[in-house]
Amino acid sequence: MVQTASRTRLAEPPHRSTVRLTVNGGPHEIDLDNRTTLLDTLREHLGLTGAKKGCDHGQCGSCTVLLDGRRVKSCLVLAVAADDTEIRSVEGLAEDGRLHPLQSCFVAHDAFQCGYCTSGQLCSALGMLDEVRRGWPSHATADLAAGPDGLTDPEIRERMSGNICRCAAYPHIVSAIREAAAAEGVR
Repeated sequence: MVQTASRTRLAEPPHRSTVRLTVNGGPHEIDLDNRTTLLDTLREHLGLTGAKKGCDHGQCGSCTVLLDGRRVKSCLVLAVAADDTEIRSVEGLAEDGRLHPLQSCFVAHDAFQCGYCTSGQLCSALGMLDEVRRGWPSHATADLAAGPDGLTDPEIRERMSGNICRCAAYPHIVSAIREAAAAEGVR
């Protein structure tokens, strides 16, 4: 604090920070305003426009990415809070020019219409399948102590409930996730 004869004022905090992120396997060091969200960092500073800005309030899920393997709504995460983390966006799902198996299942099941929510749906589904592999229960899990008892359609719908599809392609999304889970041995 700076003392003056007539009043006390707080020192000005820094408004910018250098943020270090590993995005889709590549390192990035970016000087940002402290108020910049992870979503805006990806889209405006790194040119990765797969994650969409739908509601900008964490309600639609179109901005979902994986942060250190956990799914997050990137419009709610400040980039400074994600410093020194690994981010995986939809652009990082395909490898060696081949679609990720989950992406292939989305195509095969026509699990998108307008496509606006698809990147968030894919990242959320990938994170959700990892949660099931780890035995994490959901609200639809009958016995929380025992963990998930099979990846049923109600279980998939509950786990994906944070991602909205305005076109209502939900039955196709659920069947695509079910097929991808079966192919990966996730039950």
